[in-house]
Amino acid sequence: MPAGSGKKAAMGIFTLSMLNIAAVLSIVNFPEQAEYGYRIVFYITASALCFFMPTALVSAELASAWPKDGGVYLWVREAFGPRWGFVTVFMQWLNSLPWFATVLTFVATALAYVWEPELAKNRWFVYCVVVGTMWFCTVLNFRGIRLYALLSSVGALIGTVIPAAAIVVFAAVYLGMGNAPAIPFSLRAMVPELDSLKQWMLLAGMMVAIAGIDMPAVHVTDVENPQKNFPRAILLSSILIILLSIFGSLSISMIVPPDQLSMASGAPEAFDKMLTALGLRWLTPVMCILLICGALTTVLTWTLGPSKGLLEVAKEGFLPAYWQQRNRYGIPVRILVVQAIVPSLISLVIFFMPTIGGAFWVMMALSAQLYMMMYLFMFAAAIRLRFSKPDVPRPYRIPGGKAGMCVAAGLGFATALLALLAGFVPPESIRSQGIRHSVGYMAFLSLGTLLFIGLAIILCRRQVGRPAAESGE
Repeated sequence: MPAGSGKKAAMGIFTLSMLNIAAVLSIVNFPEQAEYGYRIVFYITASALCFFMPTALVSAELASAWPKDGGVYLWVREAFGPRWGFVTVFMQWLNSLPWFATVLTFVATALAYVWEPELAKNRWFVYCVVVGTMWFCTVLNFRGIRLYALLSSVGALIGTVIPAAAIVVFAAVYLGMGNAPAIPFSLRAMVPELDSLKQWMLLAGMMVAIAGIDMPAVHVTDVENPQKNFPRAILLSSILIILLSIFGSLSISMIVPPDQLSMASGAPEAFDKMLTALGLRWLTPVMCILLICGALTTVLTWTLGPSKGLLEVAKEGFLPAYWQQRNRYGIPVRILVVQAIVPSLISLVIFFMPTIGGAFWVMMALSAQLYMMMYLFMFAAAIRLRFSKPDVPRPYRIPGGKAGMCVAAGLGFATALLALLAGFVPPESIRSQGIRHSVGYMAFLSLGTLLFIGLAIILCRRQVGRPAAESGE
């Protein structure tokens, strides 16, 4: 039996809530959201109602009904069989590979603000930071779930919750000093312009930005009383995520004009401008260090999460025995090593895009496409299981019976499909570079998506090995 089985659960409600926040809430998204000013209230609220809450409700019900390791793999396996379960969790794992490079690009630009802001434009500096921190987080996870839970919960608190709250406080103080907001308020400014392609793309982007509440379900056996505590933790973390997303984004837009924001370094820039206006610019490096801690916590959380789900399918023989083995802490070290190598290679796109911001967007878009495909399977499985296995005890059920499940999961499915289709449209920052860059963006995204889907289908055609033994290496 792998290490960690049969031992005292490592996570209570607070730890799991912080893990959820670390998995979902990222200050790296605030500047992009802030660009749309007061309209962001509508977009985040709509995304929360149409996608985030359906995801949270479905995850809470399925985790309470099947409180075992595996997360989305287990749910889809129960609904459609092990092969489709494998394809689903493989999409979840693959989504994390370009995403790691995305978040760590932000780490590099934030780190530059601690010493020399011009380093944020140095491609070699950014690449070295991305690769170095990816491997650092990977090695930390070799030590098992207890250290993982501790670092994730503490890191989410000091690196995400506190800086996000600080953004709101700084904005309130800034405005309280009599400074005019960067965007004047009006009721018209809050009305979305849904006749614009750019606005629909933003709405799809919001759904991607608040995705991930399902991922911690892979750790359900490490949670105390998971049937009750998992839904409670999802409720608590969901409230914090939505509120901090709205007020954090608005606060940045109050201080920093939209045309001065950068996708990759907007949060450090926002802190710098806020603290300079308050006469506290000496705090900028401190706040950037907190932002770095938050981003590293997010990477740390996702490093072990999807790989643990992939381990469950490896144990059923979908991967060769070489990848099924674990260390004495029950950690799939070989999967983690591959998981660190691939983002290191993907990050080379930094050297080929016109700007680091463009590379940042491309990696984020590829990650989103893969993740939205996973959600299509998850929502379909939730509906199927309500009808095919209605007698499985569910300590938490989505209200409204089968109709309630169909509405919640159906809405989530539709919005995930919308986000998937919108993801293939190049953003304005890339379209403005000319047709060649737009075609390159679509080609990279299409080929990357097809490559990963094809790999998943090839691997799931047959089980390539026997289930691994329960002992570690």
